Amino acid sequence: MREGFRQELKELKAEVVSIGRRCVEQTVLSVRSLVEGDPDLAATVVAGDDEVDQRTLAVEEHALEVMATQFPVARDLRLLHSLTYIAWHLERMGDLAVNIANSARRTASRRGPQTLSDLIQAQGNLVHRVLEACLEALEKNDLDLARKLPDLDEPIDHLYKQFFRELARLQDEEDIEWASSMIVAARCLERIADNAVDIGERMQYMLTGTFEATGESAER
Repeated sequence: MREGFRQELKELKAEVVSIGRRCVEQTVLSVRSLVEGDPDLAATVVAGDDEVDQRTLAVEEHALEVMATQFPVARDLRLLHSLTYIAWHLERMGDLAVNIANSARRTASRRGPQTLSDLIQAQGNLVHRVLEACLEALEKNDLDLARKLPDLDEPIDHLYKQFFRELARLQDEEDIEWASSMIVAARCLERIADNAVDIGERMQYMLTGTFEATGESAER
C-alpha cells in the first residue's frame, strides 16, 4: 500500500513538472508572437491556456484525494501541499503568457521602435533561463539551485527599468500607443519570473521544512 502511495507522489510531482514545461513553451511562444507580430501564433498561445488550467485543477484534486485516503504526515504532507501551491503559480504564469499573446494580437498590424522589441526579446530570454532553472530545481530537488533563483531574476528587473528609460524617449503618438501594449508584456514577463522565485521559496520549505524568504518577500 505504501509503495502505491510513493508512486502516486512521484507521478503527481512529474505532472507538475510537465505543466511547468508547458508554461515555459507558452511563454516562449508568446514572446515570439509579440516580437514577430504573429497573431496566429498568439492565438495558439491563448487557445492552449485551457489545457494548463484543467491540468492544474486535476493536480489539486489528486492531491486532495491522496491526503484524504493516505493520511500523509511531515515531509509527504509538505510535498503534497507544496505541489498544489507550485501548480497554481505555474497556472498564473500561463495566464501571464496569455496576456503577452493578447498584446501581440493588438500590435500585430504595426511596428514600433526596434530598441523596445529587442529589450522584450532579451527579457524573454532571461525569463526562459529562470524558468528552466526553476523546473530543474523542482525535478531534481536541488535546494542550492532553488536558492539561486532570485539572483537569476535580478537582471530581468534591470531590463524592465531600462525598458521604461527607452520608453520615455518616444515622441511619436503612434509609437506610444504601440508601446502601451509592450509595457503590459514587459510587466508580465517580470511577474512570470517573480512567480518562479516564489516557487523556489516554496521548494526550500518543501525540502527543509523551514521557510526562507528571498528577494522581494524578504524585504517586506
